[in-house]
Amino acid sequence: MDISIHMSTLPQDDPDAAVAFYRDILGFEVRSDVGQGKMRWITVGPADQPGTSILLAPPAVDPGVTEAEGRTIAEMMAKGTYGWILLATRNLDSTFEKIQAGDAEVVQEPTEQPYGVRDCAFRDPAGNLIRIQELR
Repeated sequence: MDISIHMSTLPQDDPDAAVAFYRDILGFEVRSDVGQGKMRWITVGPADQPGTSILLAPPAVDPGVTEAEGRTIAEMMAKGTYGWILLATRNLDSTFEKIQAGDAEVVQEPTEQPYGVRDCAFRDPAGNLIRIQELR
């Protein structure tokens, strides 16, 4: 089989804040931005990895999501327990400093984990957990 990871999805509830975080703080390029107002689907990704993207989408807009499920999603986003992604970098300390300087919410400073990785964590404007592992 020839399967690759093309895109992953994270919810966003403030398109402008999402763009500012992923473009200006993480340094990703904005590949597309469709829709209007709060109903925008934004695709971002690293400039040197054109085949891998993150879709930042409005939460709970699928017609199959009930009103109760929509409330649950909103509550989970507010608590920061709904979406998360794991990224990687070769220089965790430098990356951490740049993201922290961008005023992102720090969840965990660079830490050697007992399971054999060194990583840190932030929250994006929608509350999604962004973990960044150091490549070794």
